[in-house]
Amino acid sequence: MTLAAATQLGAPGLETVGLTMRFGAFTALEDVSLRVAPGTVHALLGENGAGKSTLVKCVMGVQRPSAGQIMVGGREVEIGSPRDAHALGLGMVYQHFTLVPSLNAAENLVIARADAPSVIDWGKEREALEAFMDRMPFRAPLETPVGRLAAGERQRLEILKQLYLGRRFLILDEPTSVLTQAEADEALGYIRALAAEGRITVLMITHKFREVDAFCDEVTVLRRGRHAGGGRAADLSHEAMAEMMIGAPPARPPARTGRTPGAAALSVEGVRARDRSGLKSIDISALEVRAGEIVGIAGISGNGQMELVEALAGQRPKEAGRVAVMGAPFGATRGEASAHGVRWLPEEPLRNACAPGMSVAENVAFRAFDEGGRFWLSPSRLRRAAEPLVKAFNVKCASIDAPISTLSGGNVQRAALARELTGDVRLLICANPCFGLDFGAAGEIRARIAAARDAGAAVLLISEDLDEILDLADRVLVMSEGRIAYEAAAAAADRAEIGRRMAGKH
Repeated sequence: MTLAAATQLGAPGLETVGLTMRFGAFTALEDVSLRVAPGTVHALLGENGAGKSTLVKCVMGVQRPSAGQIMVGGREVEIGSPRDAHALGLGMVYQHFTLVPSLNAAENLVIARADAPSVIDWGKEREALEAFMDRMPFRAPLETPVGRLAAGERQRLEILKQLYLGRRFLILDEPTSVLTQAEADEALGYIRALAAEGRITVLMITHKFREVDAFCDEVTVLRRGRHAGGGRAADLSHEAMAEMMIGAPPARPPARTGRTPGAAALSVEGVRARDRSGLKSIDISALEVRAGEIVGIAGISGNGQMELVEALAGQRPKEAGRVAVMGAPFGATRGEASAHGVRWLPEEPLRNACAPGMSVAENVAFRAFDEGGRFWLSPSRLRRAAEPLVKAFNVKCASIDAPISTLSGGNVQRAALARELTGDVRLLICANPCFGLDFGAAGEIRARIAAARDAGAAVLLISEDLDEILDLADRVLVMSEGRIAYEAAAAAADRAEIGRRMAGKH
């Protein structure tokens, strides 16, 4: 299919009828039927493991379904490979970028073509690319190496690549996960406009209800591999969509109490430390978290958030500055953390806060090892101490004697919280606590964090999910280029201003 011919085609609809995918005795997708109308943006929702990825892999020819049919443009089709999908005008924009960073945009587009010549006439190709860009509602800088483009520009280029290749049905997999809200709104706004013009049809995997409200026409929800519901996006509340996803009303953080926060639990003054590249520094002139409040730090990945967490945890040397907890100097020793009630929930706790080969019970009981005596030598006492915590925090496991590495991500997170939120908790530091978790697990963990705040703990929440920050925090800070660039009370925080600050704009 030539580019000229492809750009004249209308946007096709897509339908699956009784789509089923079995892997031996395990059924990943069972009798799923959905219809994506031409020229619409259709949201595909579901928890991790609900079958979303399996469905789109079948549509894109990565996997062959065990049963069922796929129809494109009203015709039943056989899609045996991604090449077959591409020939039908189907394309996919993945969550993680697939562009070659060292090549510029023009080079990335041309080499992606199946008919790219072995010797490329760049004068002719650039002329054709400029004509293509003129027909698009947004452009990409053709001569700039992709590695130098901002995240939003790269995401737009990924979308442009699919359109350039003649794709008229696009599957978007969490397309805004690395974008600021302003960048996300801009990219999805373009997508929505193209669909409204009938130039493309879109199936979008997302977990952000705000984007469903703003940009989607229809919704399909999968749960445990089956169709769980759906309808017009305008007719569905967030609560209704969440209940379809998890089969029960979602856990919600308790309402903010409105109480005045207490004394400062964490004080950071003039802290400077090298970032991971060793070429730049983070520089936190002042940061304070008080008892009974959640301070949320928003920011795009790579702006110093993780270095700040490591500096507070004593994992990254400080070049200057002072950290105090409850008014006393804090060096992040085990003794100091225990004495002041400091707890941690780092990103990816299986790797950063657990011993993967040790049992669930042992991991939950780690803090008891500091209490002295021979507690850790008594497996029966250890299990008796862990059992009520595992139950109270709804940690699902075959046995508390099983290695914690056998648990799902959400259950590892619950186990870590069971340990960190037990006892006298006065300061809790969390980093991306719900990253990679499904909707149900995320809602439950956010409710636990809010409950800790309401019980009087000071909470420092570092997250790249702006919705999470705005849902939980009492005060919102933005970290950009290693510094605190913005601060506002959550009730008065302006989402657009936060997005601009995250992008480094003042």
